[in-house]
Amino acid sequence: MLPSACLIKNISQLLFDINIRTIHRLSPAMSKFNLPERYVGNDKSVWTEYIQLAAQYKPLNLGQGFPDFHTVDHVRKALLTVATSDNPLLNQYTRGFGHPRLVNAIAKLYSKVLDRNIDPNAEVLVTVGAYEALYASLQGHTQPGDEWIVIEPFYDCYEPMIRSAGGVPRFIALKPTKTTGIVTSADWVFDRKEMESLFNAKTKGIIINTPHNPVGKVFTRDELDFIANLAKKWNTLVVSDEVYEWIVYQPAQHIRIASLPDMYERTITIGSAGKTFSVTGWKIGWAYGPANLLRNLQVVHQNSVYTCATPLQEAVAMGFEEELKKYGQPDSYFTSLAVELLPKRDYMAKFLTEVGMSPTIPEGGYFMMANWRALECNVQLDEESDQYRDYKFTKWMTKNVGVQGIPPSAFYGEEHKHLGEENVRYCFIKKDENLQQAADILLKWKSQQTKTKL
Repeated sequence: MLPSACLIKNISQLLFDINIRTIHRLSPAMSKFNLPERYVGNDKSVWTEYIQLAAQYKPLNLGQGFPDFHTVDHVRKALLTVATSDNPLLNQYTRGFGHPRLVNAIAKLYSKVLDRNIDPNAEVLVTVGAYEALYASLQGHTQPGDEWIVIEPFYDCYEPMIRSAGGVPRFIALKPTKTTGIVTSADWVFDRKEMESLFNAKTKGIIINTPHNPVGKVFTRDELDFIANLAKKWNTLVVSDEVYEWIVYQPAQHIRIASLPDMYERTITIGSAGKTFSVTGWKIGWAYGPANLLRNLQVVHQNSVYTCATPLQEAVAMGFEEELKKYGQPDSYFTSLAVELLPKRDYMAKFLTEVGMSPTIPEGGYFMMANWRALECNVQLDEESDQYRDYKFTKWMTKNVGVQGIPPSAFYGEEHKHLGEENVRYCFIKKDENLQQAADILLKWKSQQTKTKL
């Protein structure tokens, strides 16, 4: 009996990794320019692979998380104003830890939100997107052997960032408590005894993501209190990834863990202009927290990125200033974006259900997980050679149906990847006509499959 393509691929990858390590150990001259050991195994990216797949097959792309429509006018016009300003310094280097106008705007907003006085110069760091804020947090606070608790599924950069810093990720999965009927992201929960068992003397911290990508879960006050109490008991950090903080659907409510009693002192909170203002290409993010914790991030930042683009920081600052004037009002983008996305969310849930999938209705963010197992008889998974079934499904659908999603197993540690295999992640922050096109494509395909069986 011939070995399967998956087995051959796994054996080949294992031999490759063994060879890399053998070359490093036995032949320094040959290995001088190889990938550093700390990055071996972290060289693959679902985004690189699926962007290439989209370029090759040109599907309707519901995989990547970016809007295909413009942000609000005042944000776009802000960048135009900066670009045509008479002030030449707006095109030169600015303060390394954050453009003064922007850190002041960020501090003013979160001082209001948290009801505390945040120092813009010591408690705010502007970064190249939330991605760098995560990187600086984990590089700046990880000693070799430090353990970080990671809630699965997770944004895929968490694990390689921890490992490359010498840390050890400890995973705990959110699992749905129901699989029939209407499933919402609130039905996905972590096991509290399991969570408690992960905390120990080696624990440096825990990463939480609320609202959550890809499930869309908005953690409750009770869940956050449970995590906070463990963090205080074991004297650990909390890195709170809150990039979708303004995209929450009623009646869910976003609670910042830094606002809980005695938690600001041990929490680094991360935000994103790309998600806040729907301008992902601007790559401006930030971290805020107590000065002693932010100092470590500043050291990493000044020795790698040093500073972010001045014109973009100025424009984001102007965007914040405008939104602060409207704060809490219906015409604030912090409020209106979720209202705008709600019918898109519900429409996607409707057509995915009609196709035969079982979607999880998200309480926040703009991603939707959907279980595709009921469609398995209509998909030729054996035509794809990948190890995990969700990779097979998403690739086959991209190539043969013309709608692309993302395989969620990419968001799990190796031990738990099987938990994501029967799901696919779709993004619904898209134009209505593109969501309609996706529905038409999928429903037409489903209809053809039904006729074929008859």
